[in-house]
Amino acid sequence: MFSGASSVNLDSKGRIAMPTRYRELLRVESEGKFVITVDIQSTCLLLYPIHEWHKIEAKLLLLSDTQQTERALKRLLLGHAHECEMDGNGRLLLPQTLRKYAGLEKHAMLVGQLNKFELWDELAWQQLIDESKQAITNENLASSERLSDFSL
Repeated sequence: MFSGASSVNLDSKGRIAMPTRYRELLRVESEGKFVITVDIQSTCLLLYPIHEWHKIEAKLLLLSDTQQTERALKRLLLGHAHECEMDGNGRLLLPQTLRKYAGLEKHAMLVGQLNKFELWDELAWQQLIDESKQAITNENLASSERLSDFSL
């Protein structure tokens, strides 16, 4: 399971290096293969190890091709899905169209989300963190059924 936020840089070819702490696990569990796609609710990218992406594909297969919202969701996720593999140095090449979608240029944040990673432009990530802290501060967490018993 992936957690933590790591600062990563895009090189001149649009590659990022996976943090060393994940590389061996990713090579063992997914042969270093990923599917990268867009996040449908945020301007970031989602990086799924291939074995986790297969679970997403199974869910997408269950969605309708005639129901407009379900079909739109499939189009976005599958239409942007790009399979790639870590090279010998642990780098992933990000397609230009995906870099453009997420506004990635040089400095980025790779954020572990248990079964996948999010890849954010560094400034967009910091803005999101600021907004998230404010939202949590303003919210009465005890009024949320799912968060009322949550403690750290």
